[in-house]
Amino acid sequence: MPRYILLHETASTNTYLSKMSAILPSGTVIYTHNQSAGRGQRGNSWEAEPGKNLTFSQLIKDVAVPPTKQFYISEGVSLAIVDYLRCFTDEVSIKWPNDIYYKDKKICGILIENSLQGNSIKNTIIGVGLNINQTEFVSNAPNPISLKQIIGTDTPLEDALHTVCENIEKYTDFRGFTDEQFAELHKRYLDNLYRNDGAMHTFALPSGEALQATIIDVLPNGPICLQHSDGTTAEYAFKEISFVI
Repeated sequence: MPRYILLHETASTNTYLSKMSAILPSGTVIYTHNQSAGRGQRGNSWEAEPGKNLTFSQLIKDVAVPPTKQFYISEGVSLAIVDYLRCFTDEVSIKWPNDIYYKDKKICGILIENSLQGNSIKNTIIGVGLNINQTEFVSNAPNPISLKQIIGTDTPLEDALHTVCENIEKYTDFRGFTDEQFAELHKRYLDNLYRNDGAMHTFALPSGEALQATIIDVLPNGPICLQHSDGTTAEYAFKEISFVI
């Protein structure tokens, strides 16, 4: 079971946990009611009104996957949060690589940082920002939404935290996993992937050029595989392509 440590305020739970990871046991969760400098993907900040949302980081040690297949961790964490949100709505999905969306709006951001030791992953720090009870967003983030905006009522933060963290611990316990179990995890990830519906969607390259493509797969090390409108296929790593929403 996870072990919880509350910080009334901190700049970043991921940064704090990273500094303390050597002396803390696997499963430790650092959470706060006021994160002043939360970090997201692409170096972005994460807006969270104090006392309204989940902002936490969870430490998992010695994850039983090799570094070349570390994206299974991302898949498991994403599905753990989707499972929680599905208790309230069916209209959630995973936007590659691991944002959680309600329709076309972002409800959760995930930042996973792995520390490698030789051919193994020594520590994994899973940072999560999940919008729960916030109803006004003032940053320039283009499409935030919270659980309260979806269901119309407040959700107890402690209950949400415990459920999500227990889900994450379960989904990242790969000890004894067979190839068939990893394949089933990957299938579930693809089945829940945003815009993985066989249709053409608009994507953008870093240059700003737009292209039409269909999602084919996501590779074990993370790149997304797309089929372009002319029938050609290509793999794109994180930051090499983005969704146009």
